[in-house]
Amino acid sequence: MNLRSLRLLACALAVSLAFAGRVAADEILFLNGDRLTGKIMSADGGKLVIKTDTAGEVTADLAKVKTFSTDEPIVIQSGDTTLSSKVTAGPDGTVQVVPPTGGAPQTIALKDVAKISLTGAKWTGAIVGNALITTGNSETENFGLSVNAVRRSEIDRITLGAAYYYGRQKERDTDKKETTIDNWFVLGKYDYFLTKKLYLYGLARVEQDNIAELNLRLTIGGGPGYQWFETPTFNFNTEAGLAWVYEDFKNSGSEDHLAARLAYHVDWTPIKPLKLFHNLEYLPNITDWSGDYNLNTDVGLRATVYQGFFAEAKIELRYDSTPAPGAKKDDVRYLFGVGWQF
Repeated sequence: MNLRSLRLLACALAVSLAFAGRVAADEILFLNGDRLTGKIMSADGGKLVIKTDTAGEVTADLAKVKTFSTDEPIVIQSGDTTLSSKVTAGPDGTVQVVPPTGGAPQTIALKDVAKISLTGAKWTGAIVGNALITTGNSETENFGLSVNAVRRSEIDRITLGAAYYYGRQKERDTDKKETTIDNWFVLGKYDYFLTKKLYLYGLARVEQDNIAELNLRLTIGGGPGYQWFETPTFNFNTEAGLAWVYEDFKNSGSEDHLAARLAYHVDWTPIKPLKLFHNLEYLPNITDWSGDYNLNTDVGLRATVYQGFFAEAKIELRYDSTPAPGAKKDDVRYLFGVGWQF
């Protein structure tokens, strides 16, 4: 093969690769004849999201879509049926789902498509930091960092979280620095969905608060939960169950007990840049519901500033009805911070 032939072959390969790169894309065909190519990301609430090279993410009304096709498998939910496979264009108002094991394609009407997601479940979450430093008449240093991550698939959900808060101030008379805040926690939670809404969960949480004389509190529990709503703008779930609570205090030893667990989570996005949220967890000793219990709750808002970056304001309450001797029952925190959502 001479040099000219090699050059022609290289050009042909380059053109073929470029053409293949253009063809290997999802495509949406609209009722008015328009087309969009890119990567179909999701569909929910009658809205279809496609990520294009030129315009970024574009949200389209499914009612205005004639048909669409995908280059790779997606998860498509229609009624009580969930399928994971490639999709090819179908007659007006439908798509053809191609079984991965072969066989005849299955026709699905677009009006029956409840949800579309990518086949690979991915992690989402946020990192939030806050700080307060003062000098002059008062010298204080307060720092905080919290992380949470969630992995949601069609059948389960994994939740991880951790936070650490530290603060100290200088005494005016002695110039001695006294620690005023020193606490942390780590948690893990797994939800397995028996149906689209009903699930079973298991959780473990470890925490320490040196100012409250708490060396260690370990909470391990589980039970049923119900996902009442799960949409891009509104989520609400409730949980019940049992938990084993172990507490070790610095000056009064340790104790453990079996507790009931009642909890809920709600978040709402009334407008795109703003998210409101509220959580509550109630853990009463099953032998002394009113005299021995723990209550954890928070309420706050998060406002997107630029792309994944946001500002957050939150109030937390941690209540222990039987604290260490000399310690108060309640700890209230007013937190203002900035973070990044992934």
